[in-house]
Amino acid sequence: MRSPATDARRHHDPEVRGFASDNYAGAHPEILAALALANGGHQIAYGEDDYTDHLQRVAHSHFGQDARAFPVFNGTGANVVALQALTDRWGAVICAESAHINVDEGGAPERVAGLKLLTVPTPDGKLTPELIDRQAYGWDDEHRAMPQAVSITQNTELGTVYTPDEIRAICEHAHGLGMKVHLDGARIANAAASLDVPMRTFTNTVGVDILSCGGTKNGMLFGEAVVVLNPDAARAMKHLRKLSMQLASKMRFVSVQLEALLAGDLWLRNARHANTMAQRLAAGVRAVDGVRILHPVQANAVFARLPHAVSLRLQERFRFYFWDEKAGDVRWMCSFDTTEDDVDAFVQALKEEMAG
Repeated sequence: MRSPATDARRHHDPEVRGFASDNYAGAHPEILAALALANGGHQIAYGEDDYTDHLQRVAHSHFGQDARAFPVFNGTGANVVALQALTDRWGAVICAESAHINVDEGGAPERVAGLKLLTVPTPDGKLTPELIDRQAYGWDDEHRAMPQAVSITQNTELGTVYTPDEIRAICEHAHGLGMKVHLDGARIANAAASLDVPMRTFTNTVGVDILSCGGTKNGMLFGEAVVVLNPDAARAMKHLRKLSMQLASKMRFVSVQLEALLAGDLWLRNARHANTMAQRLAAGVRAVDGVRILHPVQANAVFARLPHAVSLRLQERFRFYFWDEKAGDVRWMCSFDTTEDDVDAFVQALKEEMAG
């Protein structure tokens, strides 16, 4: 069958590879096939379509019968909607200082959701009950935003992974203080692949109330989902989604992608591959004198420190980001379409630039 004609033209070189972000990768072919499957004919708009209806059964298979999925456009939107659902206008959310909601969302949780973030420095991106207690106080103090929720990221922004027991301890502690728990799961599949457990093992099973379930970083074209795990904890989700400009009119095209990712094992295959490539990259980097890996490589990210001048030269050959440019810290990300040849070529380039 011939491809449909289009006036669009390719404006990039598909052979160019990089390690800047798993968002740089294109869409998985199975995702594109799902979009074509959902196209054609008319379906009711704004989430009343057959694909969004079926997505609820897919969510049940991963997170239990109480789970309900609300597709949204992007990860920031998912976090903003989820955190609004857990908090009052005077509420605050405790999170790690390195949390995406604190450093990478343009202030959206505070400016759009209207809540206060109470941050805690962590050595590895992970909160603990003891760290939470640094900000968990002052509920009756009208001069301080009221701590009402804890937000954790799995896996964390530093590439580390919480164990189910660590999340259980956080949930029990937060609930004991009258707070709810949100999990930012932009890379939840990579965490599940790393732990080799189902996603439910470290979400609803251990007490997480609401989840931002990622898809874009794991092969989707666009879209994520807010998954309400505890119906008693989240309020007015459909209204908050609309108010936050996250209600898609043609929602079937978000929902069918989530179905393609989650109904079978595509989510796990993609994540396992990305994690494996990160391990290969870490192994190659460890053999290079003068380069130091900064954090345990537990998912699809490698954080390293190397001379600044070397990084600048290397960036001319492969795209990646500084994490802390002053310190010389960089982040290298692997994705579902990273190949062994990509990794080996990067390691070889790193060796050449270090020698140069």
